[in-house]
Amino acid sequence: MGQQQLLLVILVTIIVGIATVVAINTFGSAADSANLDAVRQDLANIGASAQQYFIKPEMLGGGGNDFEDITFNNITFAADSIYNSGLSAANANGSYVITAPGSGATTLTVTATPTSGALTSIVATITEDDMSLAENQ
Repeated sequence: MGQQQLLLVILVTIIVGIATVVAINTFGSAADSANLDAVRQDLANIGASAQQYFIKPEMLGGGGNDFEDITFNNITFAADSIYNSGLSAANANGSYVITAPGSGATTLTVTATPTSGALTSIVATITEDDMSLAENQ
């Protein structure tokens, strides 16, 4: 009877250990997924604000139908810090970089790097009435 109880205790210990490892891995994956979702949401907010900047007349502080002078300083974005002359920003979700568009630009590119490290970057291509995301690994 003693050997049977000892084997049962060992078996239960192994099962609990395996369950713990699986739970830790699941939690880590969920955290990475939540961070990616937050970065995608930030990019959607940046895209909407950039489109608003695009259509707003220059007299009112907008772009007057181009993205030429757009920075994080003249769009609405919840950033913890803005640097690099307003072309880069960071918050708890990741870091974001606007590729400086040329004169009369009707397309804007924003590259986001999540803090989770699960993905190398997400590139958002924003136009007057559309936005697309491309994930790079």
